[in-house]
Amino acid sequence: MAEKAYFVHPSSYVDEGCDIGAGTKIWHFSHIMSGCTIGERCNIGQNVVISPGVRLGDGCKIQNNVSVYTGVECEDGVFLGPSCVFTNVINPRAFIERKSEYRRTVVKKGASIGANATIVCGHDIGRYAFVGAGSVVTKNVPDYAMVYGSPAKVQGYVCQCGEKLHFAEGKACCTACGKQYHMNDKSAIEELEKI
Repeated sequence: MAEKAYFVHPSSYVDEGCDIGAGTKIWHFSHIMSGCTIGERCNIGQNVVISPGVRLGDGCKIQNNVSVYTGVECEDGVFLGPSCVFTNVINPRAFIERKSEYRRTVVKKGASIGANATIVCGHDIGRYAFVGAGSVVTKNVPDYAMVYGSPAKVQGYVCQCGEKLHFAEGKACCTACGKQYHMNDKSAIEELEKI
């Protein structure tokens, strides 16, 4: 039997029919369910559930006590903070099965979701966006947006490196890494090409 290219702690369960990339680590008491896809070099913390059909890109970090339910897709480099929560049905009832009504949620490349945040299903998190700890996301989050509160609202914008951007006349330069940005309007930010 060939050695696996990923690590699974002995206390965790990985069901048959999962696709798990090289270099991924799955820590204590987690359950990776059949039919999910996990990219390379991911770090899956303690007590995490990855449900059927979930897709995680390369380099994702899932902290402790997170359940990633069917309908969620995380692109490359996504960070899910401790105990953050996803939903997949908008009007759940214990006595009505609504598996055919799962709503899709996409967490786009490089986005971060803080500890104890709740993402209501059917709302996407934009590229490199930052959702503050304890927030409740009830609508789409734009690329590079920093949102927090309940309901979460755009409170500013962040660089790919996670530092807050300060715009003047539609332009910003990150004080930490030097990346430059242009704001087309209040919801569209583009990284400027390096010259």
